[in-house]
Amino acid sequence: MSPPVTQDVAVVGSGPNGLAAAVVLARAGLSVEVFEAAAEPGGGARSTRLFDSDVIHDICSAVHPMAAASPFLRQFDLDLCHPEVPYAHPIDEKTTAIAYADLERTCARLGRDGDRWRRFMAPLVEHTSEITEVLLGDLRHPPRPRTAAYLATRALAVTANPFRSKEAAALIAGIEAHALGRLPSLVGGGIAVLLGHLAHTTGWPIPRGGSQRITDTLVADIEAHGGRVHTNARVADVRELAHARVVLLDLAPKGVLDLAGPLLPQPYRRALEKVRYGPAAAKVDFLVSEAIPWREKELAKAGTVHIGGTRAEVHAAENAVAQGKRARDPFVLLAQPMAADPSRGLPGKQPIWAYAHVPHGDPLDPTAAIIRRIERFAPGFRDTILAARAIPASDFEAYNANYVGGDIAAAAVTMRQVVGRPVLRWDPYRTPLRGVYLCSAATPPGPGVHGMAGRHAAERVLRNEFGYRPGRTRPVS
Repeated sequence: MSPPVTQDVAVVGSGPNGLAAAVVLARAGLSVEVFEAAAEPGGGARSTRLFDSDVIHDICSAVHPMAAASPFLRQFDLDLCHPEVPYAHPIDEKTTAIAYADLERTCARLGRDGDRWRRFMAPLVEHTSEITEVLLGDLRHPPRPRTAAYLATRALAVTANPFRSKEAAALIAGIEAHALGRLPSLVGGGIAVLLGHLAHTTGWPIPRGGSQRITDTLVADIEAHGGRVHTNARVADVRELAHARVVLLDLAPKGVLDLAGPLLPQPYRRALEKVRYGPAAAKVDFLVSEAIPWREKELAKAGTVHIGGTRAEVHAAENAVAQGKRARDPFVLLAQPMAADPSRGLPGKQPIWAYAHVPHGDPLDPTAAIIRRIERFAPGFRDTILAARAIPASDFEAYNANYVGGDIAAAAVTMRQVVGRPVLRWDPYRTPLRGVYLCSAATPPGPGVHGMAGRHAAERVLRNEFGYRPGRTRPVS
């Protein structure tokens, strides 16, 4: 006999998407419980005091362009700090590309490519709400023709490089590299379109006090609406949640198989088993005695720094990693939280966040490689290091089970796995198991701290399982 149903919804995993789903459902008047295996909620949005009680480090995500643009997260009063320079890209010892929050200032610095940058970005900036709605949507509803044209022409243009100067080309290549895969590609072009134009609209902000503040805000909202978040509460089998009418899984495909594999129909189970995981991140948290001594002083104003060299060098490094090889000069993504949020440390104790792109499952400690890459553009950086902690790609999964082999995207971001993420179905959130849904970054719109996958999944749950229709203030019983 099945146990009695005593709960409306159980959510497994408290990453931004799991919490977003719980927020939507708790606000709808449902009884909601969230189960998190770790000692604290947050998944990829956690912060801690690693080396010093006065200095806050972000353990995974640090800079949040998608949180600032997210239709879901914008409804919260998040305290986001905006650096003067959203992102920058040192190319060689004498040349640095800078993307300012102000589009015209960026164009002015780009010189002969300024007009091209303006023509590329200005229509996206003007129609940013439409662009964001499409790219953070469920990818199941075609955009308006004008929006589709903006997206398609520019994503295609990125693959061929529409710029003549090495500065503009490097700026775009650094954003492409967020795709964590082969370049050039349409996926990389799409990411460059989204993140590139957001730098000139809602920005690339840093949450005051660390990424954990986003998590804390969502948890507080769940609890304010009667929900509960349980930590140190590992769920090993989906049948443990038979007391809930609906279960949402904020898990990578591997985690779904672990919890529900034997119960899934064979075709769906095989499809999940075929999901490919991509290249990995290997991370180092540094505690430093002073701001990074960049040769180019404008770099000190950047919240994010892409260390990758020229466009060709960025692509070469990313393609080597995608082939399972260690890049000689890996792409490094670095964040300087105190460029935007001075409260994160003290003048003599500052956090620096950095990760390198490496092959899937790579066990190598990335500290030496990352220091070498920073030192090229900031001689003397190693002398400022007070403490450092590395997380090799092979260890990332222990921190967060969704980061299989260090893949922080929860599954490779390829064209096939964007359209059919994680399985090619019209409703990618609903599984064949009655009342079981997916809500992780392995579903549309994919990785990033935006909560939109959780919101999309929760809206399906309300409609399919509780009879919710627009205009009703509460779902039906």
